Amino acid sequence: MRVYLPCTLVALAAAVEAGELGPAPLTGYAVTPALTEWYASGDTEELEYVALTEAARASLRLLAAGRAGGVEAPPRRVVVAAEVPDRAASAGADLEERARVRLAEPIPMAKVAAVHIDDDYAAADIEAAVAALPASDAGDDDARFTVDGAEAHELMWYATQEIPDLLSS
Repeated sequence: MRVYLPCTLVALAAAVEAGELGPAPLTGYAVTPALTEWYASGDTEELEYVALTEAARASLRLLAAGRAGGVEAPPRRVVVAAEVPDRAASAGADLEERARVRLAEPIPMAKVAAVHIDDDYAAADIEAAVAALPASDAGDDDARFTVDGAEAHELMWYATQEIPDLLSS
């Protein structure tokens, strides 16, 4: 099963150092039965894109949480795509996030298939979205529009051998 794990560049660097994404439990996003049922007309590629988009939204929240905790990470959403056995991921019953799964074990970096990251040109919009999250969560429509604007940026795809270059730039 392909699982999309929300991350930040700071967390990705820590995972590379540790040799695994963790600690468990981890929240990821995947093509779950609930997602397939909800998006019945979609093919596998479309369903995986939905899961990737959900993970990108979660990455935005990780950036905000890190900032609130004093961790300065570059304003770029990061999603790590990994291959895990189907039994490793358990789907929740949350109808709002049909693609959400829980992983009970850390993910070895050897299981990472690719990394998806915002291009540098998205930084201003990502920064604005991170700042607007609290107001968006409180129901402010203008702030919600700003947060949704982050999704206008497609994440770039990088092979695993490119991770060291991503972290050094």
